[in-house]
Amino acid sequence: MLFALFLVLGVALGGAAIYMAQQQIAQYQAERDYLAAKRNEMPRLADVVVVKRALKYGERFTREDLDITKMQADKLPEGAFLFLSAPEGTPKAERAAFVEGETRPRAALRAYVANEPLLAQKVTAPGVDAGITAALAPNMRAFTIEVNVSSGVSGFLRPGDRVDVYWSGTVGPQPVTKLIDTNLKLIAIDQSSDADRTAETKVARTVTAEVTPEQVAALTLAQSTGRLTLALVGMRDTLDVGQIEIDRNKLLGISVQEAVQVEAEKVCTIKTRRGTEVVETPIPCKN
Repeated sequence: MLFALFLVLGVALGGAAIYMAQQQIAQYQAERDYLAAKRNEMPRLADVVVVKRALKYGERFTREDLDITKMQADKLPEGAFLFLSAPEGTPKAERAAFVEGETRPRAALRAYVANEPLLAQKVTAPGVDAGITAALAPNMRAFTIEVNVSSGVSGFLRPGDRVDVYWSGTVGPQPVTKLIDTNLKLIAIDQSSDADRTAETKVARTVTAEVTPEQVAALTLAQSTGRLTLALVGMRDTLDVGQIEIDRNKLLGISVQEAVQVEAEKVCTIKTRRGTEVVETPIPCKN
């Protein structure tokens, strides 16, 4: 009887152990399948080059100042570097911060905080210091425009902003204001190309825009024959302004016929006394 009792108890305990083991294995399998499904749902990660320390505008840096971190592959910012260095002439070299064997430093074209991704359009080429020449796009020129408080929103302009340029002068007998260029990119304010400058209320005396050689000729002529005014373009602006030209008659709502009639009816004279007689002599009218 005692043997039978122990046998029954052993079988019961063995069955319970097997049941608990099966339950535990099933739980492990469920967790494994869940983790595998979540891993498949996770976005793909990619290496991206970041700066180890904060950089100021114009500050030089080398490969030792950079590091690699992981970011979501489909969220990488445009111009991000994927490799610290790569052999020159290889496909990887186009996405590398430095080519192998390069000892010349690069310079930051804007301020960086620590662990921020390094962007190709925000740094100079190796061996080039920050400045206007580094900010110019290929085949473009730098043209300086004189400004003041009344000729542009000079206190609010920053390198990287875009402006429309208006010309004011005289065409024939009438004053005219005309839009002569749109969306010019500013690359420097006064003598600074630092987009993070802190003198927010400082009124600029000059702004430098990135233009084509043909635009240089047009703006030079416009600046020498009239007055240029800048209008700041908003970051979310998508309007195609087209051609804009305003003269005095259009501004006041006067038609061409009315203007001609007013000019025809306007007669100016000068009175001259000859003894007791007053003689009126027509003369050219002056504004």
